[in-house]
Amino acid sequence: MVNQITIHADQPTGTINRNIYGHFSEHLGRCIYEGFWVGEDSPIPNTAGIRNDVVKALKHIKIPVLRWPGGCFADEYHWKDGIGPRENRKQMVNTHWGGLVENNHFGTHEFLLLCEMLECEPYISGNVGSGTVQEMSEWVEYMTFDGVSPMAELRSENGQDKPWKVKYFGVGNENWGCGGNMRPEYYADLYRQFQTYVRNYGDNKIHKIACGPNVDDYQWMEVLMANAHRHMDAISLHYYTLPGDWANKGAATGFEESDWFITLKKALWMDELITKHTTIMDRHDPEKRVGLIVDEWGTWFDVEPGTNPGFLYQQNTIRDALVAGLTFHIFHEHCDRVEMANIAQVVNVLQSVILTEGEKMILTPTYHVFDMYKVHQDAELLYSHTVTADYELDGNKIPQVSVSASRDKQGVIHISLCNLSHQDGADLNIDLRGLTGSNVKISGTELKAATMDAHNTFDQPDNVAPSEFTAFKQIGTDIQVKLAPMSVTVLELIAE
Repeated sequence: MVNQITIHADQPTGTINRNIYGHFSEHLGRCIYEGFWVGEDSPIPNTAGIRNDVVKALKHIKIPVLRWPGGCFADEYHWKDGIGPRENRKQMVNTHWGGLVENNHFGTHEFLLLCEMLECEPYISGNVGSGTVQEMSEWVEYMTFDGVSPMAELRSENGQDKPWKVKYFGVGNENWGCGGNMRPEYYADLYRQFQTYVRNYGDNKIHKIACGPNVDDYQWMEVLMANAHRHMDAISLHYYTLPGDWANKGAATGFEESDWFITLKKALWMDELITKHTTIMDRHDPEKRVGLIVDEWGTWFDVEPGTNPGFLYQQNTIRDALVAGLTFHIFHEHCDRVEMANIAQVVNVLQSVILTEGEKMILTPTYHVFDMYKVHQDAELLYSHTVTADYELDGNKIPQVSVSASRDKQGVIHISLCNLSHQDGADLNIDLRGLTGSNVKISGTELKAATMDAHNTFDQPDNVAPSEFTAFKQIGTDIQVKLAPMSVTVLELIAE
């Protein structure tokens, strides 16, 4: 079957917020320490203790926003432990992740310096679960107040005279679970109280983010929107993709065809989740003022054999790349509500874009999807219609091909394509309508692999890497395309 795709270049349907391509960093495993932070005395090249190679790689994919310090860690984190001379900072046990001692060498100043180096927006998660209203209020004051106050003076004593700009602030994290095991009614009242003291100082305007539901907890969304939507700018949603269950999540490598299929099928469930949560949001907020932020998403597999179970370190394969591509397409289609997303997590944890081992660093297949898809950031989503063959395994079916198209500010069109089948190529006919210009220059990039669990290692860092894509031809206003099995492809169209 030839898959038929129609793209209307003259029918934009919304803008793809660049923050959809955001990231998440938690004090978990080797994400912060060894991932970002090595200290000034490390032989690994660094700037003020922050790894240069990781920063360079993330700047290349135009990371727009970085969430910190958690995660579950956020609701046991007390920010004053992470300021001042490092040798004087309090140590604590990271009870959620591995039970290791946290020395607090990476704190508020280090994180905001990292964001400056990355040229991205910081997204801070505040402590509701074990913190106080005063503690949260003082943190905001410490970071953003430009005047005479105890917190501004404390910040100056610690070497930062001028305040930072902090736009995104989360009032708690997973308060239905590790953040306090709260009922939605109780958290809604706490949110209303805490957010009152998350103040705007000067010209710093904070985007207040409420802790939203876990997966399909539609009751949580209903209660929060009914009782607190006027006090929030956005609300979060968490959903992880795993082929098994929480007791046996499934392997990151060496998996079966059935694991490949079910992982992609579960990734597609993101569309239903966003649709149903958006329906609830629309009832209370028909003007769509409140944004939906999917600030934890990605694959979650069993940890790599021989590693600390609390570190959540997993390999990253072409399967992860397809999960990322599919998920971005879903976010694009819901760009009227989804204003940010943060993959979990940026380095060495879960579906990472970067893995490190001592001084070595490798880029994962997921990283390459972020790199290929960065052309969609802040571009106009174009209306498209896809008729695709089924991808079938053991009587179950999902669409074989997923498509998204956008037009950037220069008028360049990008079409991203995912072929989900692990064994069959896909023939596509793309019908371009409403295109201006008589001559269209087309180029392409693809990410493919020879095996379902193909991945990069420190010995073979480029085993899965993008390459030029040439399996297309233009016939009038149509483009005929041949996609490789289990591949992610991006076409670029420049009309002249």
